[in-house]
Amino acid sequence: MMGMTTRLTVVVDNVATGKFKGEWGLSLLLEYGVQKILVDCGASELFAANMEKLGLSIEEIDYGVLSHAHFDHANGVPYFFAHNDKAKFYLRDVAGENCYSQKWFFFKEYIGIPKKMLETYRNRLVLVSGDYKLCDGVYLVPHKTARLEEIGRREKMYVKTAAGFVYDDFSHEQSVVIETAKGLVIINSCCHGGAANIIREVQTTFPGQHIYGIIGGFHLYNKSKAEVQKVAQDIKATGIEYVCTGHCTEERAYKWLKEELGSRLQKMQVGLVLDW
Repeated sequence: MMGMTTRLTVVVDNVATGKFKGEWGLSLLLEYGVQKILVDCGASELFAANMEKLGLSIEEIDYGVLSHAHFDHANGVPYFFAHNDKAKFYLRDVAGENCYSQKWFFFKEYIGIPKKMLETYRNRLVLVSGDYKLCDGVYLVPHKTARLEEIGRREKMYVKTAAGFVYDDFSHEQSVVIETAKGLVIINSCCHGGAANIIREVQTTFPGQHIYGIIGGFHLYNKSKAEVQKVAQDIKATGIEYVCTGHCTEERAYKWLKEELGSRLQKMQVGLVLDW
């Protein structure tokens, strides 16, 4: 809710700082009033070590959210379940163990969640559809933009179906939207569906409400300067006031975003704490 005390801590990111290690992955801890919500678990058990150094407890987490069905956000989930016996993880009902990326000629590499995770932890997983209220002031919002499979085609990302490989439309990706004193804040760990698209999706979902900021990776590590500039311009056009990005954005693209977005842009790194 708008007056709720809100804190977001970056537990895992590519950029390590001080005593914290980094990896290609993302994990964020949202403290929303008395609720503790873990968004993603990174690519390994590193999230647990960083949480301990941050003075945060896995056992105290009330909710887990999986932003999308990729390994660098889900590989720590089994460790989480082994050390937390109460929280459930919320993911899209279309999420499967079926995400692939084509990197070499016709070879497709598996980039999905741990194999057998959906079966092994079925009693700890909540499969959601549509707009979903996680708790007071916190919502899970799916993509509502048409033809996102075109992004899958461009990125050479696929899902495996009974009929074969098809381009990923990122229907397994979701945003966490929170009400804060400054307005709505969007958390979307990789923004595969496009950062500006996601902002507009949230604007449509919450008509008339002010959207203050967006936090997450923007999947720009493989983009040209012109493409990054276009993303920055599209974000700016939404009127959003605050942007915090890291992980799959990476340093080169971050510098180009900074040229366009200026003071409204902040770099994500392990140990960063944001309060609203």
